[in-house]
Amino acid sequence: GNQCPLGSKMRYPHTLLSLTAQTLFSNTIAFTFHGHSIPYNAPSLIQPSLVKPSSSYSVGVSSPSSSSSVLVRRAVPDDDDEDVNPYNDPNYPDLEFVNYDDPNYVVDQGITEGEFLPASVQPKEDDGTEEEIEAMREDRRRRNDEFQFETYHADVLKSGEAYKGEWTVYRTSTFLDGDNDDGNAPPQLRRERVNRKVVSVGKKIFLPETEGEFEFRVDGERIVNEERSATADDFEDGEEELDDIDAGSGDSYSLATVGRRFWPEQMSARDFRGDAGIMCVGNGYTICDTVPLSVGEAVAREEHDGPFAKMRTELGIQYKRMRFRIKLDYCVKGFGPNDSDTSDKDATTAFEGKYPALHLCSMVVCRETWERWPRYQKKNVDESDSDLLFGPPGAKGGLYDPPPVGSDEQGGQYMLLDLEGGATALFPYKIDQDPNTHSGNGWVTSLDWTPGRIRFQVDRKVMGGVKLRGLRTLELSEVEAESAEQWRPRDGGADMRR
Repeated sequence: GNQCPLGSKMRYPHTLLSLTAQTLFSNTIAFTFHGHSIPYNAPSLIQPSLVKPSSSYSVGVSSPSSSSSVLVRRAVPDDDDEDVNPYNDPNYPDLEFVNYDDPNYVVDQGITEGEFLPASVQPKEDDGTEEEIEAMREDRRRRNDEFQFETYHADVLKSGEAYKGEWTVYRTSTFLDGDNDDGNAPPQLRRERVNRKVVSVGKKIFLPETEGEFEFRVDGERIVNEERSATADDFEDGEEELDDIDAGSGDSYSLATVGRRFWPEQMSARDFRGDAGIMCVGNGYTICDTVPLSVGEAVAREEHDGPFAKMRTELGIQYKRMRFRIKLDYCVKGFGPNDSDTSDKDATTAFEGKYPALHLCSMVVCRETWERWPRYQKKNVDESDSDLLFGPPGAKGGLYDPPPVGSDEQGGQYMLLDLEGGATALFPYKIDQDPNTHSGNGWVTSLDWTPGRIRFQVDRKVMGGVKLRGLRTLELSEVEAESAEQWRPRDGGADMRR
């Protein structure tokens, strides 16, 4: 039929989803992976990453449930108790009709937030059915873990090849000597004088096989990220191109900027399930690492629960040979750069109060290209990548699709920063960890960048309270750069529809 331009609003009847899913995938305008499950009836082509437009679109692809059913009820004569299928095709009289509103029908779907089964449909006997269903769900989750793991390694890390880039480091006044910043107002950002030149590599390592081997191949694989300062061997002209490299301001925190971990020491496929704060979708990705805060044995927590003494998150967009990412390092006061405990070991000292706020300690902007430096001096080379990474600051017109940030009080804890290379970042400078603060709302970090014909915005949306590390959604919006203003969302900031 007619071609829809990127950014146009599209609506498809539920009955057409199975016919349009592949078309939507091949002309993808936005992706998101929601929650921890894959729709049971989605084609295998799109199972690992749901085709999902940004809030400027309204295509709904969701797993069948009583709240998203293809069934349309209509009145029937009293002598006919059966539900009528309004989409019945006389050419296929034996086509099964499933009524998802039937209380006796239990949908086989993955666990999502708030999912429960009414008492009327709970199994009355322990016949093993629930265990079988859960095994099916876990198998789908495991396969999605594998997809995420492999996609991150192949697309974001280029299967172990090196990225070379320049890092711009910003320190906040909250943790600098001589500043009386109480952390309740937006801090000043102090930019280091010279960019760092860094080589980044992420590669797989393989665990020794056990007697029973591994159920999934990726169970025996881990991803290890390595970041190091450039040396003379990384340049064609050796020492000549190292002249402008700055080791930092000289304090221990600055000297450790390159190599500070923003990821688990060894990243497994299970880490991509969402509760560890790690996921990739389309051209966007996010990773996370935390240091728990000891608050006494009275507080029970799961593996990835807070509160945290430190939290480090990274959000990035990769496009062809380029990668643009931001690293945000948060600390509780008392565990910052100039405090006695600056290591990554567990914070074993009980803190006054169970849920102290995290404050932004530093931000690093990484502009990188695959297998070459993003810009050269006195070189006759194509510098189109340099223009896209180091051009005028700020995304045109600001964030393409501003996300909701909660109440005025919570929204006041965010900073919006225009970055060289036509990018804009939104992030909180203070994150409350108390579950009762801001009505339990979560937090969002956004990055908007246009590296070519397509404009990307990736939104990392996390839980609130002790589940702060866990992803609620990772959302990626795509729109043609030239048409972005025409299709800019006008909803005042809204989450993507699930």
